Amino acid sequence: MRIVFKVGTSTLCHSGRGLNYRNIELLARALADVKNAGHEVTLVSSGAIGTGLAKLNLPERPRELRLKQAIAAVGQLELMHIYDKYFGEYGATVAQILLTFSDTGSERRRANLIGTFDALFSLGVIPVVNENDSVAFEEIESHSVFGDNDTLSATVAVMVRAEKLVILTDTDGLYDSDPHANPDARLITVVDAITSEIEALAGGAGSNLGTGGMATKIQAAKIATAAGCEVVIMNGSAPDNIYRAVNGLPVGTLFRAKR
Repeated sequence: MRIVFKVGTSTLCHSGRGLNYRNIELLARALADVKNAGHEVTLVSSGAIGTGLAKLNLPERPRELRLKQAIAAVGQLELMHIYDKYFGEYGATVAQILLTFSDTGSERRRANLIGTFDALFSLGVIPVVNENDSVAFEEIESHSVFGDNDTLSATVAVMVRAEKLVILTDTDGLYDSDPHANPDARLITVVDAITSEIEALAGGAGSNLGTGGMATKIQAAKIATAAGCEVVIMNGSAPDNIYRAVNGLPVGTLFRAKR
């Protein structure tokens, strides 16, 4: 089974800045284990700017575009170094793929990308995908293109013909109301169809480091499920739950694929 995992900045970085090495190591171990079980794994990872801020000891995300892109360039190198280290400790090899919106929109580039992914899978390599923040400016400036890579993860899942997309975030899944404001909010465990009512349940962006929120995750689920790929949104603070998602056991919110 081909599975795409998406991890957001809120899972990779502590809210007070700095990388969450515990989560990163648990993530690497779980995904290496999933690959060893015979699955073909892709990781779509945010966190370049958050990692760059920590690497450069900067207190907050700057407003100037060129600084954001420079910080992303520093952070992306550090992030891949860490992934290479932790995945390598569990016997897995990773590769870096940086994309822009035009790469996925061009038919010729898309075909080349599919060939690259297929070749990496045949070599037993785990592709690590991120938006090329040092080149692309739309996402950094308006967050309207890939939404902290939520939409990118769905685009990649469709492109590689994945059967499952697992989105790791800072909440347990989709609730029937805002769990921060309503202590009685209930987790929705299964969504059979993404209706306007389901879309209305999504709020704004989550952490102050990331750019995505539940709304962009719902849109990602809409893209993936329409292509026959089921989606799980789950809390990334417990990466061991990845096994439950892979094995079809209840965890987070499951969005059933359209047949």
